[in-house]
Amino acid sequence: MNLFPEAKILDVDLSTGTITTKTLPGEIYRLYPGGSALGLYLALQEIKPGIDPLSPENMLVFSVSALTALPISGISRLNVTAKSPLTGTMGDSQAGGFFPVHFKANGWDAVMFRGKSDKPVYLYINGDQAELKDASKAWGKVTGEAEDVIREEIGDKDIEIAQIGPAGENLVKYACIINMCNRANGRNGMGAVMGSKNLKAVVVKKGKAMKAYDSEKFQELAKSVKERLEENEAVAGLGKYGTDGDLEGFHEEGFLPTNNWTTGHFPEGAKNITGSTMYDTILKERDTCYACAVRCKRVVEIPGVVDPLYGGPEYETCATFGSYCGVTSLETVSLANQLCNMYGLDTISCGATISFAMECYEKGLITDKDTDGLVLKFGNNEVVPAIVEKIAKREGFGDLLAEGSYRAAQKIGEEAIPFSMSVKGQELPAHMPQFKPAVGLIYAVNPFGADHQSSEHDVFLVMPEDSRERQRLAQLGVWKGYDNPFVIDEEKVRFALDSQKYFSVLDTLCLCQFVWGPSWELYGPDDMVNLCKYGLGWDTSIYELMMVGERRINMMRYFNAREGFTKEDDQLPQRIFEPFKDGPSKGVCVDKKAFEEAKELYYALAGWDQEKGNPTDTVLKKLSLGWLLEKKEGKNSVN
Repeated sequence: MNLFPEAKILDVDLSTGTITTKTLPGEIYRLYPGGSALGLYLALQEIKPGIDPLSPENMLVFSVSALTALPISGISRLNVTAKSPLTGTMGDSQAGGFFPVHFKANGWDAVMFRGKSDKPVYLYINGDQAELKDASKAWGKVTGEAEDVIREEIGDKDIEIAQIGPAGENLVKYACIINMCNRANGRNGMGAVMGSKNLKAVVVKKGKAMKAYDSEKFQELAKSVKERLEENEAVAGLGKYGTDGDLEGFHEEGFLPTNNWTTGHFPEGAKNITGSTMYDTILKERDTCYACAVRCKRVVEIPGVVDPLYGGPEYETCATFGSYCGVTSLETVSLANQLCNMYGLDTISCGATISFAMECYEKGLITDKDTDGLVLKFGNNEVVPAIVEKIAKREGFGDLLAEGSYRAAQKIGEEAIPFSMSVKGQELPAHMPQFKPAVGLIYAVNPFGADHQSSEHDVFLVMPEDSRERQRLAQLGVWKGYDNPFVIDEEKVRFALDSQKYFSVLDTLCLCQFVWGPSWELYGPDDMVNLCKYGLGWDTSIYELMMVGERRINMMRYFNAREGFTKEDDQLPQRIFEPFKDGPSKGVCVDKKAFEEAKELYYALAGWDQEKGNPTDTVLKKLSLGWLLEKKEGKNSVN
């Protein structure tokens, strides 16, 4: 058996400008083999209880995995970890592109940022050499302009840049980190943490792919992607129409969040903003991430309006700026997407916060006087780009919305709070718990708030027993099928928890969920085991990998418990439990009693304390996390 490699880590103290290096031994790295788990392990060593997420005391970690830089589809992902300014929980965020693989190709597994620089800087990594450079000329510029400045200063086009835009500099609570001007570490406000440290960018010199441990077997696995694409209509469709390909279908079924989740269908505009319309009208090309054959990334162009440099909108973006806001124009949605990528804003939270404001406006909780004269009505296409810019710049009414919908609601008044469609302060993505109750359960219990890519979706349990989806899920011990996806019973709760553990593994190994997921994707659980074996020489198992995923979830939940979070924070918005009044889904809602029972069962299956819903000492020790207890004064538990 090949020994697990050491992890190489850069430790950057922005307050002093010093850069040191450290290594994690292989036996530790195997427990936290990259990505989110590695970021958590490093952050939990440093972040003290109760700190302000935007203070110098917060730790920001960029991390890839032991597998990153292998030449195979779906492997180039970057994880960023810090205490979230949006939720106050431990937060992390993932993005694709080419930056992750070149970061790893320089020989590094993670970089830790502590403190705060007294002036804007960026970190430049070229192999073993790392230095902080003056970012004053790039500060204040949108991402495309900042890239040009940095490339000119370094004098090298063969670099990749992960940066914040003006939104991060202005500490917008849901600011993100952008690479390639269109790939976003979007959720949890990691861009605001970067901005609070006066860190404009991380720049890496391009490098070479990593050699596989078993080259022959690895090549067989990598080259099988062509055959897998030919056999997999779902992934082929994803490549052709992007993630937005399902939008119109969700509308037809009555489960497309519309007008701030007051209805599930959008007859006025669903067809206009769906993936096939984008494909037929404004799609310029299909872009991809490093070595990936799927090519699902959209690049759109509208001459004089939308620049292809900034990519194109995904499903979540088309929903949050489209149906959430009642916007029927694909041009408006695409322009809003471009502005978010220019300024560095999470499109989900941004669009959802605007839709929240629109409902407040229509219900009379805010007026033209509050909104700087902007008419924030559902369906007002022209107002959306204007308010996006105000948010990014924290100008006027945009300054309030830059706090996110929940904090804005608290300032507007108690009547506004039900209009904030959020969990733990993070806005809901565009997959409805009314249609996918297991996803809704994970929205509620997920450590960093609502997230649609933290578990598998209920609909795959409706597939025939002999389908690829069901056979793959059986590898995780998920056997039961359903006639419809609306049920939330004991087996559905177990499915939610087990698939959450699996997705947690993906975010740790930095694997794309559209390529390496547990059901409909190109590669399945058994292939992931082979990837570890052939790529790294890691003779692992599904059991060990699921333990890695469970370890990551419990580390996050432990951090939250330390910050005062309990199961009382695991709540969905009340609107989810109210029946729809119109459309194909009329009368449908999540049953409140069944949902609460499902939550209690989830805590029990996770082995968490039933009173507070937090990890017990026993579970932490089972997962080799006893060191967390030892760090607590008096070795007390979190319960």
